[in-house]
Amino acid sequence: MQVLGEHGLRMPQLGLGTYTLKGAACRASVESAIGLGYRHIDTAQMYGNEEDVGAAIAASGLREQIHLTTKVWHTNLAPDALARSFDESLAKLRTSYVDLYLIHWPSPTMAADLPAAMAVMQRLHAQGLARAIGVSNFPVALLRQAIEQIGAPIACNQVEFNILHGQTAVLNYARAHGVVVTAYAPLGKGRVLDHPELARIAARHGARPAQIALAWLLRQPGVAAIPKAGGIDNQRANLDALKIVLDAEDVAALDVLPKDQRNVSAGNWIAWDHPG
Repeated sequence: MQVLGEHGLRMPQLGLGTYTLKGAACRASVESAIGLGYRHIDTAQMYGNEEDVGAAIAASGLREQIHLTTKVWHTNLAPDALARSFDESLAKLRTSYVDLYLIHWPSPTMAADLPAAMAVMQRLHAQGLARAIGVSNFPVALLRQAIEQIGAPIACNQVEFNILHGQTAVLNYARAHGVVVTAYAPLGKGRVLDHPELARIAARHGARPAQIALAWLLRQPGVAAIPKAGGIDNQRANLDALKIVLDAEDVAALDVLPKDQRNVSAGNWIAWDHPG
């Protein structure tokens, strides 16, 4: 599996998303994924499952082999709250460091909040407590502020991205600045799977529609994906998407699908760069 990253980031291209997974089900999901060979696990303070993810990783005995991402919620971006949140996440995850620490969502006052928040993030990075730092759900304007004005070593921007929701502006800026784009909701919360074009291409390859959707994302430079998959069958199928080679006709057909179907929103305070 390809490993992506700069600025201290070494992230396997395909990971396991854990949003909505909790308790024993979350632990079992992470344990089965690690058993299959996943080495990239994504969680967040807001998910309420850091303890479960941490327990599963600790049980595996493979912490040093696993890329672990967590995120701080936008209500905890004041310096003291951010530092406290990070310490709480480490304790729940049973680890002395995280591989990637992200600001989960911009706050309504993000432009003003960002310099102080980034100062804390950069300190955590310099201390080796967060081996890489980044952001999530940041449009280009906020990415530019973090990178060009503040000078933060942003390694990743995690955004909603799939065959029906594009991120052209974010991708272009990220690639120009060595930033990995991680696609969450890479299957559009299941909504992309019924698209007839996806079904047609999947039938040609003897594959599942989900595998084709992932293969389209994973063929793009500097892009990772973190599909949630609670069961081992779907986890295995997602790994097998790495083996699918789309031809030029497949790619062209998927590229021209409408890319404006957003499934996740934080409200009206983010000025996204669209069309994407």
